Amino acid sequence: MTLPTVSMKHIGEFLGRSFVAGAIILVPIYLSLLLLLKAMQAVGGLVQPIAKLLPGWFPAERVLSLLLVLIVCFLIGVAIQTRTGQAVRERLEKSLFERIPGYALFRSLTRQVAGSREERGWKPALAEIEEALVPAFIIEEFEDGRFTVFVPSAPTPVSGSVYILTPERVHPVDVSFAQLIKSLSRWGYGSKELVAALKNQKAA
Repeated sequence: MTLPTVSMKHIGEFLGRSFVAGAIILVPIYLSLLLLLKAMQAVGGLVQPIAKLLPGWFPAERVLSLLLVLIVCFLIGVAIQTRTGQAVRERLEKSLFERIPGYALFRSLTRQVAGSREERGWKPALAEIEEALVPAFIIEEFEDGRFTVFVPSAPTPVSGSVYILTPERVHPVDVSFAQLIKSLSRWGYGSKELVAALKNQKAA
């Protein structure tokens, strides 16, 4: 017995969205671990003299290599918070990193999940699509007041549709990026909190 064509199409879309959602989570983790291991190998020679002074049963070279890499990461993190560091980071991103496919998306999503206030896009909202309110993200604002809005799919919010809407059809809500994503990943469960936040904003 063969399944109806519509059902097979829905299954294919579900599998595709699930794959993309999993890849967005796993790829950055994999790349981070790969870079960490490569960095540990690169600095292994620097810590060997100290490692030889420690007991043989202790994995000194690996531990010291990891510690050195973490210290370097910490120092870089401190440096890029300065004006000079921020300027250097912006130049590197514009000239190099933003040319890497998917970098801008991963950077934006990572900052939003981390609660960064620097990221201006991906603001949670409720958008009027036809006769319904749908969870959405404001991506950018036009000079004439219109918005570019991304309406994610559920339960895999990494895919969806893009709309350009007039301001009266877009209602920003004072909830976190993670809260809206969580609601979408649970097939809309928790949407009442989004609606409540919108009502409270209008009543204020």
